[in-house]
Order: sequence, then C-alpha cells, then structure tokens
Amino acid sequence: MTMTSGPALVSAELLALAAEDPHRPVFHFTAPAGWLNDPNGLTQRGGEYHLFYQFNPDAPVHHRIQWGHAVSTDLVTWRDVPVALTPTEGPDVDGCWSGVLVYDGDVPTIVYSGRHGDRELPCIATGSDDLLVWTKDAGNPVIAAPPEGLEVTAFRDHSVWREGDVWRQLIGSGIRGQGGTAFLYESLDLRSWTYLGPLLVGDGAGSDPAAPDWTGTMWECVDLFALGDADSAHRDILVFSAWNEGITHHPLYWSGRYEGERFTPAALHRLDLGGRYFYAPQSFLDESGRRVMFGWLQEGRSDAAAVAAGWSGVMSLPRLVTPAPDGSLHQRPAPEVDALRAAEVADRALTLGAEETEVARGDELDIEARLTIPEGGVFAIVVRASDDDAERTVLRLRRTGDRAELSLDRSRSSLNGDVDVTPRSGEVPVDAEGAVEVRVLVDHSAVEVFAGGVPLTTRVYPTRADALGIRLSGEGVAVHLRAWSMRSVARGAEGAE
Repeated sequence: MTMTSGPALVSAELLALAAEDPHRPVFHFTAPAGWLNDPNGLTQRGGEYHLFYQFNPDAPVHHRIQWGHAVSTDLVTWRDVPVALTPTEGPDVDGCWSGVLVYDGDVPTIVYSGRHGDRELPCIATGSDDLLVWTKDAGNPVIAAPPEGLEVTAFRDHSVWREGDVWRQLIGSGIRGQGGTAFLYESLDLRSWTYLGPLLVGDGAGSDPAAPDWTGTMWECVDLFALGDADSAHRDILVFSAWNEGITHHPLYWSGRYEGERFTPAALHRLDLGGRYFYAPQSFLDESGRRVMFGWLQEGRSDAAAVAAGWSGVMSLPRLVTPAPDGSLHQRPAPEVDALRAAEVADRALTLGAEETEVARGDELDIEARLTIPEGGVFAIVVRASDDDAERTVLRLRRTGDRAELSLDRSRSSLNGDVDVTPRSGEVPVDAEGAVEVRVLVDHSAVEVFAGGVPLTTRVYPTRADALGIRLSGEGVAVHLRAWSMRSVARGAEGAE
C-alpha cells in the first residue's frame, strides 16, 4: 500500500490546548499536538535532515502509533511534512512502531515493527527519492515470528546496517529468566532473514531493578555503531533502553568489540544520568561524518495532565557523540543549537560564596559555565526558581579528586504534588585542578544538562509565573558564566489540508 496522505490532521481543540500550556517547550522539537515518543529513521539526504518519530495525532496517549515526519536543513528548525506510515489492515493494524531507515542501493527503506494485537513483527516500506511517499511491502511481516525455542519477553525495534555483501539486523528482545538481549539476523535483500543468535544477553533477571545501571528484562531501541580507534577495546557501542513488563527504566550502553556474530563487552555505561527522561535514543551518521543522536524526553506529570494539555513528549536537542579517553561516550549539543541563541543576558566572571547569587532570569535559556571547584567543594546552579523559593530545581556538582557527583534535586521543583520529583545523580569527570564545563538548556519543562561531556536530562513543572530565577552558589568556586535567551523555533508544514 502506498501512503500519500498529507500531514495527519490534529484537531483544533488539541492545537489550542497545546498552545496554551506554559510547560510546552519552544526550541525543542515537539509534535504539533497529541503524542510523541521515540525518534525513528534518522537520516540526512541531499543536505536535508529527516526526523521521523512515533506519533498519535488523535490524543496525547500511546495508541495506534503512526510515523510522524519533519525535515530540517539545520537540525534545529523543522517543518512538518506528510506522515510517513499509518496503521492499515494487516500486520501493522495496531501501530507502526519504532524502526530505522536504510538505503538499499539508492532505495530508501524503512524497517519498522508492525503491531497486530500482541504481536510485534518486522515490516518494511520503500520510499520516494524525497522520502515523502512510502509503499509498504506486500510480503510484510518479513520475519514471521521470534526465534523458536526461547521464551521471549518482547520482540521489537531495529538496528540495520550493511556489512560486506549482506544486511544485518538487531531486534530488541529479552529471554525470560535471563535478561534483555538483541537478536542478530542476516539477509541478502532485507526481506528474507536468517537468525544467527543473540548478540549479547544481559543479566536483568539476577540484579537489582532499582539500580541506575540495571539492564532490564528486555532491551528496547537497540543501536549498534563503531566509534573511535579501530584497535580500542571500546571501539563498538551497543545502546539499548532497559525495559521491564511495560515500564521504561533508562538508556544504557555497552562499549566493547563486535566481531562475527557476537559482541564482547568491555564496560557498561549509563547513557544519560536523567534515566527515563532521555529514552529510546537513536543515532546516525550525517553527511559530514558526525554521529548525531536524538532521544525522547518523557513526561514527568500524570497522564491526565498530559491529556488536559493536549500534548505529550519532547524530542531532545541533537547531540554529537564522540569517544572519550576512558572508552565512554562524550556528549554535547550539536553546534547548530547555538544558532537558536537570541540576546545575551549574562556574561560574568565571579568567585562564588555560600550565599546564592542571581545571575539571570528566564525559562527559555542556554547557560554556559566554566568552573573550577576546590577539592571537596560544591557548586550549585538553581533554575526555575520563584522569588520566594517555594519552587526551585537545583543541580549540584560535588568534587572529589578528578571526579564530581552531579545531582539533581527536584524536591521543590513544583507545588503540584502529582509530578515526579525523584532525585537523579551520577559521576562526571573534572581535571586535576577541578575545572569542568557545564551547559544547561532550560526550555519550560525540558531541561538538558551537560557536565564534562556527561548529560543529565529531566522535566520540571513549576506552577508559579515568577519561577524564572537562575542562581549560583559554591564557596570558593570560580566561574565564568554566559547565558542567552533562546528564540522560538517557527514551524511550517507542507501539504496541510
């Protein structure tokens, strides 16, 4: 079947609700209204970036998912184009779930999970040269069932690449009683696949589900890529999102070596210290050879609040992923994000004390701070603070030697008792003098933090209109801070009815 419809119509009611919500970001990508989750099919073609994503235009709930589609020339300013995939009678009648885009010769091809009842199976669709019109393959699903002889917890989401003369594919899954896994397949034509076995199996069945590096009972949104020195023990990166019986936990990655039909891990890492607030990430190589990653910023408020607001889900800002010396990933916002800066609202060099100093105000800000923290010292930056401190979100860096603990305190982030205020924390590197660069991007309810190349992403929902204060403290901490207001990203649409 060929999909030729224009952008799915979002009701005027949903659009109006979304436009009035003070928690809706303005420079992060969001769907026009309704529901957004995983980034899908990331690619650059002919100089244009394409962002596909899981989308429900009918309501801000996860139901009968479509593939939304937006296009950009600069990674930050997007225009909405026709929906790429919608559910139809057959293997995807209950949803076109997450997947990837590859080029079979020069034929754009989407590999995605079609949902029919409780079954999720791999399907494909081929696209026009401009990626706007998609034709589902008559032979879908292209894999009829999960591997035989195993009790799998789920079977969905795809990582597909060309390896020599063949295609290879990973499908996220889990083996009951053991842990999450990625099943490896091989094909000559993207349509007939041979099962090769599990690439790697986690230990989710025998470890603590409350741990921030628990690997889960199922791996969602697997992503395998090589990065850095070909001889490194950490050359290959296997990203996955830990899932358990319908609950999303956090994104993790193994660094190690992929050879033959197996992945030999060297180390397990947390991808984002914010846990589920940067989830289901997908990456791609752009035309300049950069590894670019997006992730889904889940909501931290109730489902009822999202329905009342008319929208749910935020796409992260684009990140550049590069190898760090210790085998981990270094992450930072793509340089294109700098183009969203409007007026500079602060440029100050100061040595902090224990008392807080207000340095800027706003809820659409990009903040850069270069710090030197004394041994045992603590630096704090407060964002979205009301004038009386009834609401405030605090990020702290506590230095010990060449590491610092980055922690998020949301205990007073909102006077709304229904929002998530659980803390988050993890380690980031500092140099021998205690120097570290910190960047904080505040976009209403979306907050992305990068400290020493380590991200912490979160959501906050202050209720007070004066919750705009940005404050710093830290006895003996030297800091040079710059901050900019950010411009809203204008959205256009092609083919709207």
